[in-house]
Amino acid sequence: MSFIRGAVARSFVAGTRGYSTTPTPKKASNLPFWLLGTGVVSAAGYWYLEHNAKAFAPKQEKSPLNPEQFIDFKLKKTEPYNHNTSKFTFELPKNEASLIPVASCLVVKSSDPEALKDAKGKPIIRPYTPISGPDVKGELTLLIKRYENGNASKHIFNLKEGDTLAMKGPIVKFPYKANEFEEVALIGGGSGITPLYQILNHALPDKNNKTKFTLLFSNVTEQDILLREEFDALKQKYPKKFDVVYILDKPSEAWTGPTGYISSEIIKQHVAPATLGDKVKVFVCGPPPQVASIAGGKAGMKQGELGGILKELGYTEDQVYKF
Repeated sequence: MSFIRGAVARSFVAGTRGYSTTPTPKKASNLPFWLLGTGVVSAAGYWYLEHNAKAFAPKQEKSPLNPEQFIDFKLKKTEPYNHNTSKFTFELPKNEASLIPVASCLVVKSSDPEALKDAKGKPIIRPYTPISGPDVKGELTLLIKRYENGNASKHIFNLKEGDTLAMKGPIVKFPYKANEFEEVALIGGGSGITPLYQILNHALPDKNNKTKFTLLFSNVTEQDILLREEFDALKQKYPKKFDVVYILDKPSEAWTGPTGYISSEIIKQHVAPATLGDKVKVFVCGPPPQVASIAGGKAGMKQGELGGILKELGYTEDQVYKF
């Protein structure tokens, strides 16, 4: 009973204090800590979503390009590259990537069917290889050289931002596979460098790449060397997997590299020998006379017979691909 009386007494005293005029000490508020905790959680959630956006975003399954029909794409910007070459960046809808396989190209024509025709009244269509990666979102970039007798290049150079160009593709040229070859030589000239750059820019950053690449790139003058900064950067970043040799036809007095045309001596010095069989591959792209001199002319869209310097050095048709 004494236990019950004690409990009642304590309850009464507590109740009396509740109604007393003596101020009761206020309990510290948890609001600042709650707000701080909420801020930390929100920041962490934002960081997680920001850094894992790819995990939540639906995977793009289809290219905005179409290999069966021409589609108009809007010119986003033009950047002069040198005295006769510019970069043309086109906008891809919905911030999508081109998903162009390596190695492949596009064919382009005027969006206006009456604006660019040949002497027979047919649309002039030209192939170009993008220099932007297949996973670049929202953009596709072409590096185009202007030729005085080139109606297609003149038309493109006359485009203003907001104008469109009709494109069809991708058209697969050579289905590149990682580590299919131990040695790959790329022999290019002038604006024919773009498909070779496409391969290098795709293969070298691959952490699993084991292939050794060598680029022989010929031009008239030093100012004509396209993508030189990009190639030099790749050589510096991947010195054991990539080497580049620039050859000039009309060098300045300060030039210390090879001069003249790409010869058998230059190829023997820098390219893996034909005796390696299926371990070596040689890609060639440039003006038709240069391609014919090095590897034999193409037969339209077909490879044509192997000829030129590479045949003389013992390479076979299976070892050479002409873009």
